[in-house]
Amino acid sequence: MERLDHTTEDRVLVVGATGFVGSRLVPELVKRKIKLRLFVRDPAKVDAMKSSDSDVELVQGDLLSGKGLEDSLRGIRSAYYLVHSMGGKSLFRNTEYAERDKLAARNFMAAADKEGLERLIYLGALGESGENLSEHLQSRAEVAAILSSGKPAATVLRAAVIIGAGGASFEMLRYLVERLPVMVCPKWIDTRIQPIALQDVLAYLVGCLLEPRTAGQVFDIGGAEILTYREMMDQYAEARGISERLIFRVPFLTPLLSAYWVDLVTPVSSGVAHPLIEGLKNEVICKDHRIDELVRIKKTPFKEAVRIAFSEEKSGPGVTGF
Repeated sequence: MERLDHTTEDRVLVVGATGFVGSRLVPELVKRKIKLRLFVRDPAKVDAMKSSDSDVELVQGDLLSGKGLEDSLRGIRSAYYLVHSMGGKSLFRNTEYAERDKLAARNFMAAADKEGLERLIYLGALGESGENLSEHLQSRAEVAAILSSGKPAATVLRAAVIIGAGGASFEMLRYLVERLPVMVCPKWIDTRIQPIALQDVLAYLVGCLLEPRTAGQVFDIGGAEILTYREMMDQYAEARGISERLIFRVPFLTPLLSAYWVDLVTPVSSGVAHPLIEGLKNEVICKDHRIDELVRIKKTPFKEAVRIAFSEEKSGPGVTGF
């Protein structure tokens, strides 16, 4: 029988260590004296993560070509897979990015099966299956299925909007509220969402590594509050101490037009904004709360998550002295 518990002698692989979540997870694991191996395309991007007392190895490679994958997995029992493309500058390339994500996942699983990986932890997305699921959420579900199809016992965490500095969803929310006292929005502003603070996502990711009972399971993760996007905008304004925003809902603003609109008033390109906005047509709330019995955390309230995220920002609306 496979041994699924993590020991102090185990080295853990992190794929996606330079991304929005991965770059925050690595320091959390280092603080717990967990030995790491990072699979990266550009080693220069992770130099700042390495401290003199940390045990971090680097393996350079590429998920799409498969180069370096077997080397990165050799001798590894547990791995995090934190790779996902949101799209490029142009929204017309989103399908291409979804295909690249699936190719990367298949390449990783082929190497993982060959090298005998035992555990895999993946951060996916909330969203009910069905024909109405957005292309973005469908892509995340397909990647989760690929990562769950091999020999490793996969833990899939499904999250909705993550509130953290630098995350595309948070940046879109931040710029919209900070820059526009009056907004004309489509019907997705009244879709229910269960946002989660970045620090809570990290706590769940670490907790799953340390709790072997999470292996081979799919869990929904979310914050303590269920909010509409309109309520998220209102609460962001309250957390920042700025005046109430006037929001008008109109029926004719399509996801395509919304993406171009977001592109105009935020740094989030239309290619990234479109899958985010299209995903907002789907209600994304936790239906399964089993994770809270296995990994107990104190959930961060939405407004506190906003304050923490904003305090970490170095530029943008509302930030001075840069």
